[in-house]
Amino acid sequence: MWDSVLLYGGLIIAGAAVLSMIKLRWRRVLIAVGGVLLIFVAFALPAKEKHAVSRASHLDKAMPVWQFDERHAIDIAAPPERVFDAILKVRADEITLFRTLTTIRCLGRCSGESIMNPPKTIPILEVATRTSFRYLAFDPPHELVVGSTLAPGVLATMNFLVADNGRGGSHLSTETRVFADSDSRRRQFAAYWRFIHPGSDIIRRSWLQAIKRRAEGRVDG
Repeated sequence: MWDSVLLYGGLIIAGAAVLSMIKLRWRRVLIAVGGVLLIFVAFALPAKEKHAVSRASHLDKAMPVWQFDERHAIDIAAPPERVFDAILKVRADEITLFRTLTTIRCLGRCSGESIMNPPKTIPILEVATRTSFRYLAFDPPHELVVGSTLAPGVLATMNFLVADNGRGGSHLSTETRVFADSDSRRRQFAAYWRFIHPGSDIIRRSWLQAIKRRAEGRVDG
């Protein structure tokens, strides 16, 4: 996430300096240059390869090596069976800002049924797995894993992992992993990832909140 912080920080600093340059002042020029340098640093940061320490989950088995990832978790006052059922039933419109952020990502050109443009009445995972994603593991009520090819040589996986939290409820986590099979593809995807990561982070957190609301009985249908 720090790579995205550097990128957007550089964009903000450079943009603010340029906008304030009504008169050419060296201090403002230096600030703008500093912002541009931050952007270059963000793009130049290496995407280090990561390895699963063990094969503790289906996700570890599906993608034991990756370079890009994000993970989020939440506690839910419902048993694992109800949480797993909620995972399967959540619709895109239950996920706060989902359509706004996906519209921005596809530059307003989202068309046709896809995970970026799901129908209102169909669960988002159902849309995903009948379009660009497929199930790599389905182990209710514990874990499911979906995967997709994002571009030639770039593979993505995402899981939902449910565990009894020992307090009458569940601990739910979701992790996304992406693997690029060459240095050039890794660099190309790194630029894309650092732009979309903040929005992806918001979607994942909102997705967990939507599952929590549904599992706890705060959503009809």
